[in-house]
Amino acid sequence: MADTLSPHERSVRMGLIKERNTKPEMAVRRLLHAKGFRYRLHANELPGKPDIVFRRRRKAIFVHGCFWHRHTDPECNLARFPKSRAEFWRAKFEANQARDAENCRMLREMGWNVLVVWECELRDAEQLGNKLERFVRG
Repeated sequence: MADTLSPHERSVRMGLIKERNTKPEMAVRRLLHAKGFRYRLHANELPGKPDIVFRRRRKAIFVHGCFWHRHTDPECNLARFPKSRAEFWRAKFEANQARDAENCRMLREMGWNVLVVWECELRDAEQLGNKLERFVRG
């Protein structure tokens, strides 16, 4: 299937995709804040710049969009595959997954505990809130 947008229109649209302070990230931050946790954001000195960091506890949280980071849960319908430019997207997604795995590995080697929160987990805020609390307190 051919792209319905011109290259310029596609570039403008892709440029609007945010890297930080995304809706899923803000939702996770609100859940943590409501449970009384205080944290730091986007630790630039750590591999992968984790979205949320608890320095004294040495815990890092990544909030991943299911589409961009390729959530592999078969029940997740947000990790759909684009119909156009399949080879480009396949390479892009594989590189994203490899980078994510490497960042988690490096953090664990540095003694950090790492949690990945997937965008689709926000559908059940209570369950996610409990998961976050167990991770931070544990």
